[in-house]
Amino acid sequence: MKAVVLSAALLLIAPALSLATSPGQCVSWPRNIAEVKLKNAGITDPQKLDESKTRATRIASQAIGKDLYRDVYSITFYEKSGREIQVITASEASSSECSMGSVDVYVVSQKLADE
Repeated sequence: MKAVVLSAALLLIAPALSLATSPGQCVSWPRNIAEVKLKNAGITDPQKLDESKTRATRIASQAIGKDLYRDVYSITFYEKSGREIQVITASEASSSECSMGSVDVYVVSQKLADE
């Protein structure tokens, strides 16, 4: 029931959210930084990743200044062994530059799904 209510709420606010999105898709910057941070943390190594399977979706974007946006991405990396590593990134972008600041990377340790 909670999932139905949440889904309905997202459908109602989605049009409002779409009005305040950054001009372009800046997924390469947060994806690359996430890879480096995962390596530095000892979670995985880029040599282990199957880049062709990496999936990234922008899940939120909000205007935070003149031509400045806060973008949130859900990124799933796949190791060649089949292991999945999911992260959420938050970063700032403009219409001319994807790297307007640092990238916050949050590793998703567990995803709770409906049964």
